[in-house]
Amino acid sequence: MLYQVYETQRSLMEPFVDFAQAAAKLYNNPLSPFSQNPLAQRAAAGYSLIYRLGKDYEKPAFGINRVDVNGTNIAIHERVELDKPFCELRRFKRFTDDPATLTQLKGEPAVLIVAPLSGHYATLLRETVRSMLKDHKVYITDWKNARTVPLSEGAFHLDDYVNYVQEFIRHLQATYGNCHVISVCQPTVPVLAAVSLMASRGELTPLSMTMMGGPIDARKSPTAVNNLAMNKSFEWFENNVIYRVPSNFPGAGRRVYPGFLQHTGFVAMNPDRHASSHYDYFKDLLKGDDASTEAHVKFYDEYNAVLDMDADYYLDTIKTVFQEFKLVNGTWDVRSVDGKLERVRPQDIKTTAHFTVEGELDDISGSGQTEAAHALCYNVPKARQKHLEVKGAGHYGIFSGRRWREVVYPQVKAFIAAHHPASLQAAVAASDTPLAPKKKAARRK
Repeated sequence: MLYQVYETQRSLMEPFVDFAQAAAKLYNNPLSPFSQNPLAQRAAAGYSLIYRLGKDYEKPAFGINRVDVNGTNIAIHERVELDKPFCELRRFKRFTDDPATLTQLKGEPAVLIVAPLSGHYATLLRETVRSMLKDHKVYITDWKNARTVPLSEGAFHLDDYVNYVQEFIRHLQATYGNCHVISVCQPTVPVLAAVSLMASRGELTPLSMTMMGGPIDARKSPTAVNNLAMNKSFEWFENNVIYRVPSNFPGAGRRVYPGFLQHTGFVAMNPDRHASSHYDYFKDLLKGDDASTEAHVKFYDEYNAVLDMDADYYLDTIKTVFQEFKLVNGTWDVRSVDGKLERVRPQDIKTTAHFTVEGELDDISGSGQTEAAHALCYNVPKARQKHLEVKGAGHYGIFSGRRWREVVYPQVKAFIAAHHPASLQAAVAASDTPLAPKKKAARRK
């Protein structure tokens, strides 16, 4: 009933939130007589804060329309390459009129970025995508909000996540000969499982895997997030955080871990910091500091936009990753799309290079958790393995912000380039046909 109660409360609050938005504009508009009131600026700031605290946050857009490549302005067209019931494989297609830049783009590596399905949308990796687009053909997993997926589409388990990743890898391999994979946070585990299963079957595996800030072995340096998952029983999670989607959504009746509960948990980890941030936003509005208020709005538009996770997937993850540690214990069996159980054996990976990245101050995936992948993939030559600990970086700092741009991305780029065969680059460049030439028409990579 909690989900229904929450939705009822949100519906009741919606008129007041709309009023707060209108009042903020009324007191802030210089043409309004209300703006002449001596307390108008304070009233506008207060109503604006109420609106921001009460509004419903929808999924943000990636909003990447252009990137700069060596001084050339490259147009980006975002499109859905594959549409699955619980995920879209999204491509960021690059266009240019410059022949030299076009030749360069055509031969660059294809990269699949596997975004987390752990509360926030894939747009959380917007800066990761923007950086990668300068030197790579970029695809990303854009996971759907489970409350929008009808019950007729069936259940979604951790096994299905692994199977989705394999399907996406094969799609890029069919298009480009092979690809590279980057996983951020939660997907490091299912991505390693997906590649392991492909190796065990004798399939072509990706050229490289870059795993960033993920719980490969959550027993190492456990954080508050890990401790919650490890110290509560499986039944506790099933009885306390799983609810059915209300009737006003397409996924009505589906069992989910609701986004609003996840958001409450996010805020509860650092309540003082969030309270201070909102108070600073109020003061910045009073001062007319547009840059600071815009930064606040952009951050919380992303941070407050959360999605529901399918209950089966969430509970599978709790049991497999944080309670039974099946990956590191060698006891994880994944059910394939044809119903066959297959054991996950990372030691079967022999040719895929792997690069692990950790933040020194990561409070979500502790020190050593991601690096543990190297011990599991012991048949990969040491020369094809690399680990990086980013000094002074927290969890988000390893895939966004200054440390991502200046420390992490240059090394990720170099690692991918070092394990991208020149023969494959030449073959892809030769087979990648540009758009039919037209005067002043853009050509694709």
